Amino acid sequence: MTRLTRRGLLRTGAAAGVLAASGLPLKAQMKRGGRLRAGLAGANTSDNWDARTHTDAFMQNASQGAVFDALTEVAADGTLVGELAESWEASPDAKTWTFNLRQGVTFHNGKAFGADDVIESLQMHVAEDSKSAAKPIVSAITEMKKLGEHQVQLVLAAGNADLPYLLSDYHLMMYPAGQIGAAISKGIGTGLYQVVSFDPGVRFVGKRVDSHYKGDAAGFFDEIEFIAINDPTARMNALLTGQVETINRVDVKTEALLNANPLVSIQEVTGNRHFTFPMLTNVAPFDDVNVRRALKHGINRQEMVDKILLGHGSIAYDTPIGPANQYYAADMEPIPYDPDKAAFYLKEAGMDQLNIDLSASSAAFAGAVDASQLYQSSAKPAGININVVQEPADGYWSNVWLKKPFSAAFWSGRATEDWMFSSAYEDGVPWNDSQWGTEDSERFQELLVTARAELDSDKRREMYTEMQMILRDDGGVIIPMFANWVQAVSNKLSVPGTVGNLWGMDNARMAERWAMA
Repeated sequence: MTRLTRRGLLRTGAAAGVLAASGLPLKAQMKRGGRLRAGLAGANTSDNWDARTHTDAFMQNASQGAVFDALTEVAADGTLVGELAESWEASPDAKTWTFNLRQGVTFHNGKAFGADDVIESLQMHVAEDSKSAAKPIVSAITEMKKLGEHQVQLVLAAGNADLPYLLSDYHLMMYPAGQIGAAISKGIGTGLYQVVSFDPGVRFVGKRVDSHYKGDAAGFFDEIEFIAINDPTARMNALLTGQVETINRVDVKTEALLNANPLVSIQEVTGNRHFTFPMLTNVAPFDDVNVRRALKHGINRQEMVDKILLGHGSIAYDTPIGPANQYYAADMEPIPYDPDKAAFYLKEAGMDQLNIDLSASSAAFAGAVDASQLYQSSAKPAGININVVQEPADGYWSNVWLKKPFSAAFWSGRATEDWMFSSAYEDGVPWNDSQWGTEDSERFQELLVTARAELDSDKRREMYTEMQMILRDDGGVIIPMFANWVQAVSNKLSVPGTVGNLWGMDNARMAERWAMA
């Protein structure tokens, strides 16, 4: 995966001449017309058009990938291109950023897009009652200035050369100023597709916008229909019977059935997607680092990769920074499966045995319950007794994750280290699913702030390597494996040769980038 250099990010606009807004080469010709039907996991009856609340694939594909736009976009090859921002420039210390906005862009209700929309859309993430996952990104902005109708200046508390990447976050969609409530209610954005109907947890239908600013370079379908199918077997059957043209999150146990069908192709993409077991470190017994270390040595990571992923992934060592990241610590010493060492750390915590609940559901990831049961078995010889609690899929992310002391979860990973760390490991951020804060991780939190402002790549690598080691040894999230994106498409679809690996379904932009065959 290629990407702009950090210094290249400080001043850019050149990418627009090489890549279309979709990230496809301009010379690529895609067939126009037809209706895309996608069967997607990751839907909930609580889904809505407020991007601050989005946690899973269905709304990510419907929102970021269809109805709304952000200021920037991660292309399929990992480069960063402008979306509603045409170009940007930063001060040498990366504290002051000026974004030049696209002109001639309108919302689906006819309102012209401009600087006021950017400022108001960003400010909603730091409102007093906001629980937005993007709050740490926006809270770092100390001042937002309108320099003109199509120019905005953002001033940061400290330099961050990754800011243009961060502004592509799927929570940071642009809404019409003064009309945000109505836009959230009805789904009014600047995206390629306008909402026709939306039944939360069931279905979304959109139609292609006429005379869109992305022109003929993106958005090749006349209509799109996303059908919520959380059950992996039902998703597979929907594809095999022709009810849909593509599905996400293929259950690798059924891969052979899909491969046997000549009308269907498996699409496998490596990236930084990782399956996790976060524990709330502000709740006993997980507030004891020795208990956390015991749990780290009590899990058989290779067994999970072999039996849950069936080889479609790799071992991880409790850090979210993966092989697709620039500063991935590939040579970091692994955490061995060692029941004796796990028992040793239990004794250090003053325990002979540990009895805990582990909440899991297929909503967390395909095979999460099976993975939890494998964990139960591998931990038992160490005196760790895990009771696997199978939770309902619907409402899992609102009722279990961030609430139950020990649970299964997954993360897609992020394009940059700071983006990942500031989303899930910074003290006090809404999605810190281990509640691992400064009291437990003073050095980590210090490095996080220092690294994001450091422009020297070698120094940054040293800091991010140390942070990965701290997470491995002391962190409150067990990350046993990186999982490839495994999705499937019918031969009725035409898919570009390069598919994005930041999120599933081509960075959640299949509606933008794919076409009928």
